[in-house]
Amino acid sequence: MDRPSLNPGSCLRDPGRHPAFIRASILALLAGSLAACSGDVVRSLASDAGYGPRVVAAPDFVAETRSKAAPDYMPVGVDAPKRPIRAKSVTGQKELEAELESARGRNVARGRAAASAGQGAAATIKPAPPPP
Repeated sequence: MDRPSLNPGSCLRDPGRHPAFIRASILALLAGSLAACSGDVVRSLASDAGYGPRVVAAPDFVAETRSKAAPDYMPVGVDAPKRPIRAKSVTGQKELEAELESARGRNVARGRAAASAGQGAAATIKPAPPPP
């Protein structure tokens, strides 16, 4: 009994007899590979082919109430503008770090001087008498 309909393995032995099987396997292979890379490329190809979401224009009252000026936020999908100032080099970072460390040292020394001056002044002040 070697009927292809009763013996499912026969299509694997003679694939020329079942072109639908070959098409289905190729389609499954392509669908699997496209599903694995579900990025913007696949989405844009699908929308260009007419399978993506339809672009609906905003109603008139929405378009009229929106500001014509550029928004204060960066829209999605837009790259940030290039910065006009480049990052510091390694030597510039070391110089800045040394400058900040010296500023911290000066502030700590001023704080200790103010604390010792406050302790000396506090010794001469008498506490307030308790209320009657």
